[in-house]
Amino acid sequence: MTLEMISSLYTAPATEALSQILEIICEVIVASKDVLIEKRIFAELAHYLQRLESVIKELNKKGIIHSESLNNAIEIFNREIKVAKQLTLECSKKNKVYLLMNCRSITKRLENITRELSHALSLIPLASIDLSSGIVEEIGKLCDNMGTAEFKAAIAEEEILEKIEAGIQERSVDRSYANNLLVLIAQTLGISTERSALKKEFEEFKNEIESAHVRKNMAEAIQMDQIIALLGRADAASSPKEKEVRYFTKRNSLGSQPLEPLQSFYCPITRDVMTDPVETSSGQTFERSAIEKWFADGNKLCPLTMTPLDTSILRPNKTLRQSIAEWRDRNTMIRIASIKPKLLSENEEEVINCLEQLQDLCEQSDLHQEWVVLENYPPTLIKLLGERNRDIRIHALLVLCILAKDSDDAKVKIVEVDNSIESIAHSLGRRIEERKLAVALLLELSRSDLARDRIGKVQGCILLVVTMLSSDDNQASRDARELLENLSFSDQNIIQMAKANYFKYLLQRLSSGPEDVKCIMATTLAELELTDPNKSSLLEDGVLGSLLPLVSNGDLPMKTVAIKALKNLATLPKNGLRMIKEGAMPPLLDLLFHHSPAIPNLREQAAATIMHLAISTMSQETEQLQVSLLESDDDIFKLFSLINLTGPDIQKSILRTFFALCQSLSATNVKAKLRQHLSVPVLVQLCELDNPEVRPNAVKLLCCLTDDGDEATILEHVDQRYVETFVKIIKSSSDEDEIGSAMGIISNLPEDPQITRWFLDAGALPFIFNFLHDTKQKGPCKDQLIENALGAVRRFTVSMNQELQKKAAEAGIIPALVQWLELGTSKTKKHSAISLAQFSQSSPRLSRPLPKRGGFLCFSAPLESACPVHRGICSVESSFCLLEADAVGPLVRVLAEADPGASEASFDALLTLIDGELLQSGSKVLADANAIPLIIRLLGSSSPTLLEKALNAMERIFRQLEFKQKYGASAHMSLVDITQRGSSSTKSLAARILAHLNVLHEQSSYF
Repeated sequence: MTLEMISSLYTAPATEALSQILEIICEVIVASKDVLIEKRIFAELAHYLQRLESVIKELNKKGIIHSESLNNAIEIFNREIKVAKQLTLECSKKNKVYLLMNCRSITKRLENITRELSHALSLIPLASIDLSSGIVEEIGKLCDNMGTAEFKAAIAEEEILEKIEAGIQERSVDRSYANNLLVLIAQTLGISTERSALKKEFEEFKNEIESAHVRKNMAEAIQMDQIIALLGRADAASSPKEKEVRYFTKRNSLGSQPLEPLQSFYCPITRDVMTDPVETSSGQTFERSAIEKWFADGNKLCPLTMTPLDTSILRPNKTLRQSIAEWRDRNTMIRIASIKPKLLSENEEEVINCLEQLQDLCEQSDLHQEWVVLENYPPTLIKLLGERNRDIRIHALLVLCILAKDSDDAKVKIVEVDNSIESIAHSLGRRIEERKLAVALLLELSRSDLARDRIGKVQGCILLVVTMLSSDDNQASRDARELLENLSFSDQNIIQMAKANYFKYLLQRLSSGPEDVKCIMATTLAELELTDPNKSSLLEDGVLGSLLPLVSNGDLPMKTVAIKALKNLATLPKNGLRMIKEGAMPPLLDLLFHHSPAIPNLREQAAATIMHLAISTMSQETEQLQVSLLESDDDIFKLFSLINLTGPDIQKSILRTFFALCQSLSATNVKAKLRQHLSVPVLVQLCELDNPEVRPNAVKLLCCLTDDGDEATILEHVDQRYVETFVKIIKSSSDEDEIGSAMGIISNLPEDPQITRWFLDAGALPFIFNFLHDTKQKGPCKDQLIENALGAVRRFTVSMNQELQKKAAEAGIIPALVQWLELGTSKTKKHSAISLAQFSQSSPRLSRPLPKRGGFLCFSAPLESACPVHRGICSVESSFCLLEADAVGPLVRVLAEADPGASEASFDALLTLIDGELLQSGSKVLADANAIPLIIRLLGSSSPTLLEKALNAMERIFRQLEFKQKYGASAHMSLVDITQRGSSSTKSLAARILAHLNVLHEQSSYF
């Protein structure tokens, strides 16, 4: 080349070469975003290249001229940028595992590229170029940064490589090590840990290795072969069929008899086959632990040659160790194959011994476990779970647990045995040691998709697992809980758990599952027969927070099942109260008031739920903060108005709702509002219907509203048809509760002669009396029926109508009244005593005088005995005499009872015996019946009316000397107390009695 040509080359601009470099830089920057590994380092390289790109563009603008140093720089740029491009493309396309195995070399190459680029940049003759100071400074910084850049693989990648190196060096690593290593690789590379995905990635990795062989990169190929051998021990690295073929190819080549160990396998010191053979400085091999002890004991000479040894030198004899391992594996394969037929022996001891041997082999190595599975032991072990011998079952479970642990292939083999899950589940119902192993085995199996699908389908399995949650054994309880978590992938399994009273996952799905799943869970809650503790725990665990939004915002099917679930939970009173507090009523009322009658089921469920909430208000205690079901009068009126606008099911629920509210703390207000709303005519109309669901509930509510109601308001609606309606119910109904409520309505009606006449005309009297003669049946409904029947009887026993009294007496009512004094409730006794008192008031007028005897006494008929009280001839039917009816004793016993209503009513009946002129004779009868001490006890009563009646009675009785002397002292203290603490009227009465007793003068200021 001439001097002129060289001169022209150096004076030509270098823009074309720099432009080509810029194009490649751009390609590398773009490609770096798609790399599969070392993304952080490639991103750092791309950042350096972007800065370099800016510098080169600036140089291009200046039209920089070729020079030797510039040409050298361009040559390096060109070479290293192309290397970077090639490496980037390789890291974007090759197998991820292969790239991971080469991550150290990749990072080293990236570091070298970066430093070479820095060197090239430093060769540019900046002094000959007119560059700004800023560009010059940037070039200097970029040179320094790239020149000192250090790239290292990520910590996770280094950890994997170290584990691989350790595994290759330690040839005895097991399947578990390989499984964990493969999972760690997958997690680091962002690969799925599913077996199919791992196998696919592993196969691609092996294909890369074959490419390395083709490329004759022998060093890399040898290293990769070692890695494949290590990872190939993992379950996902090969299919069960491939493993089976490899195993039986090897096993069939071994023969059937174990081989004796070679002499070289024995340690000269221990005389046992070595496990960890090491070579000393003399070239002799010993068991490591034996020679170390030899040195520790102070020996410096070789045990065989007696030559001096360097005690610091112990080299692993890898070749011998490998030979011993292969010998052991050969014999173990033969031994494992030979044990299997013996497990079918009828000799139980032999079977147990074989199982113990098998367990010992499995515990030694997971390679042995793999061979046991390949020898198809699982069917035999599953069959042993049906043996009667518990020790055989326990040992079989132990071996199965070991096989299943960390081995997907073993799990599949176990699950695929016919009825395997059923056999294991059967052990869950046995003694604790067997149950523990069974739940541990099921837990291991549940980590397999195939097993998870089958476990939940075994009848009773989930129920038995749930019972294990409360086991005294903490590990068994934890295993059961984890097993249930693994099974919670299936909605059907969750439903089975809920049926076993385990609601954790049902609540989770109900709270955060998809809409269709929420609907399924709500339906399950609605249909379950929950115990009260379960209902309570569900509320405590927050089920309301999931259900109430579904009621408010769900579609119609969702609203319906959510309301059904609420209804199921609301049957527990404390739950109902909590639902009211947490706002369940507004959405329910909204559904009831505003939804179309065309969707009756939704409204029926809403009405039924409101009914249960109303029933819950009956359980409130007076000291609790009152929970109000219907917040406003408008709600009361609107809800009651729906009775005329809805079908029988909703009518029934609304009627029962108001009946419950009439028994709650808000009863007074609710009753007043219903009476104000003119509910009585509506209820009477419903009572005229023959609907067996509606009429009984209407009768009950009407009975409640007429109890303690304003007589004038009631009379507004009472006519003969009204009376006939309830007499018809009494005559025709088979529902005792309904009959009792109808009786209650009759009892609550004012004792108006016209109303009584209508009842007589309707033939009510004999039907009412018939109920009083049946004293055998018991129960709340029967009690209410008798109470109300006796209340109704009172209108037929008023003393102002002796003709009516006579009809009642002739019907045998008086003995029945006396009988119910002994058998009934407090209310029954009260009504009975009131009717007896009314009868007794007529007795003095009806008692016949004794006839005068005439003629000869010896020919006269014997005289009838006179009544001790009325001094004439008395009978039950003619004079209604309490003595003839044997009512005095029962009345006295009721007088002694704690119930003030019954006690006062019986007292009123007894007082009729000392009324007016009957004082003397009646007092004697009361004394004989031990009634007077009880009357004295009433002087301490807290009831003002009862106290006043007792004082009046004692004032009259103590006018008689006999009784004053006998009972005066016992009444003394009570009377004195009344004079000090009583009201003005009772003080005066007490003072008058004390005057009879000569304690006070009759001129005392108390009078």
